Amino acid sequence: MNRRDLLKTGAAGAMILAAPSVLRAQDTALKVGTYGGYFQDSFDKHIYPDFTAASGINVESIGEPTGEAWLVQLQQAARARQAPADVSMMAQVARIKGERSELWAKLDESKMPNVANLPDHFIHRYEDGSLNGTGAVSWYITLVTNTESFAEAPTSWQAFWDSANADKIGLMSLASNSFLLEITATTFFDGTEILGTEEGVLQVMEKLAEVKPNVRLWWRDEGQFQQALETGEIPMGQYYHDVTGLAASQGKPVRSTFPDEGAVLDSGSWVVSKASQMLDQAQVFIDYMAQPEIQAKLSRMVGTAPTVARDLTDLTDEEFAAVSSEKTPILPKYEIYVDRGDWINQQWSEKITG
Repeated sequence: MNRRDLLKTGAAGAMILAAPSVLRAQDTALKVGTYGGYFQDSFDKHIYPDFTAASGINVESIGEPTGEAWLVQLQQAARARQAPADVSMMAQVARIKGERSELWAKLDESKMPNVANLPDHFIHRYEDGSLNGTGAVSWYITLVTNTESFAEAPTSWQAFWDSANADKIGLMSLASNSFLLEITATTFFDGTEILGTEEGVLQVMEKLAEVKPNVRLWWRDEGQFQQALETGEIPMGQYYHDVTGLAASQGKPVRSTFPDEGAVLDSGSWVVSKASQMLDQAQVFIDYMAQPEIQAKLSRMVGTAPTVARDLTDLTDEEFAAVSSEKTPILPKYEIYVDRGDWINQQWSEKITG
């Protein structure tokens, strides 16, 4: 089950973009790759037609395979000077690996003024300072509970370590998508800086290992955990804020809580293959997607958190709360899963899930 299969759509007005006339009425379509399934369907229906109407640039929608398979395809194609997609939405670990192999085209910020709306953590640069990617969409991983089992919402991630919650918790099974290292470091070690060394990672893992008696399920299947959460079989855990909120709106006894320490903010970013012959058009697209009104539209239509500040959007309190929070988020240390991925996975298997 794809997480986005669970999301519902809303309504929003058409958007307007003033694009350079030289880019209008192009015969060649801009190929844009996004995560497949509901996510791609939502972009096809709600985003691309308005972009084409505003810019004159046609879009060919490409559904990306999961994991890092798309990165490998882009790398192989670039060696043959081909681009399966001009613009791609990339998960952060894959984006960083592509950056280090200089797979992404350098972008001209002067042609993308709306990118200035994005915070620093959604701006990606090469070592020479040139821009190679921007935040596309984001979503939160929060502390979730069954309201029939927990009358009051927990206020801290420390609830995972509470002995009163023995055999009650469901956690994601991988270090690289659960971000439990970052959660533990923020909750008990004053931030994620400690994860900069192997010694620090081991120290954090030692603390995280204390949660094991409380974990009933290390989950990979989202549907399995959601069902267990809704029935109360596993009444606490970590899950996606938007999906949990949707289930609650449908009468399920579940809640999503942004802990005092912050929830995890995960994201995908726009990048352009260096083999693309459509750089100008790609930059128009990326600039369009960085508009606050487009980010608000994504929140309503796709259920993603806006990549721009809330006060730049016209989201109501209810709409914003459905996808995001004003609390400072926990930002994943994606680089450690690139630099020390194999070592972290081995230690994780031995010390945490083993």
